[in-house]
Amino acid sequence: MAKINPKFLHLPKHKRDQMIGCCLSQDLKQQHKKKSIRVVKGDSVKVMRGEYTGIEGKVEKVNTQRGTLSIEGIQREKVRGGNVKVQIHASNVIVSSLNVEDKYRKDRIENVTTRTVSPSQQRVTRSNSEIKAKTVKTRKKGRENKEKGG
Repeated sequence: MAKINPKFLHLPKHKRDQMIGCCLSQDLKQQHKKKSIRVVKGDSVKVMRGEYTGIEGKVEKVNTQRGTLSIEGIQREKVRGGNVKVQIHASNVIVSSLNVEDKYRKDRIENVTTRTVSPSQQRVTRSNSEIKAKTVKTRKKGRENKEKGG
């Protein structure tokens, strides 16, 4: 069994949830212009590392405490009989298709691809000469104030 990273033990849930992200497949990266995304129940994933490499299935359960996923079709037999779901860490999988039944998630994914920056949000860029001129003026003012006071 994998141990829980001590950093995650006392984190609030919203911080732990952010850490359960994994990479998108190449076609999803191009489509949504994102590299990674938070995994949710219903996403189709492909295992890239470990004993179950190459197996593809849907996410049945997300364990935020450990950062692991329970994937459809990945089981192992117990010694005394019966099957047990194997937990795969989120960093060891790639998302091959997204579950967009959730309206909020769908809007967030689409907004990233169509986001435009309004003129008021654009950064004002200044040349180096403008910045240097401003700093020289403030230095001169500081000297003048010292001379008057001293």
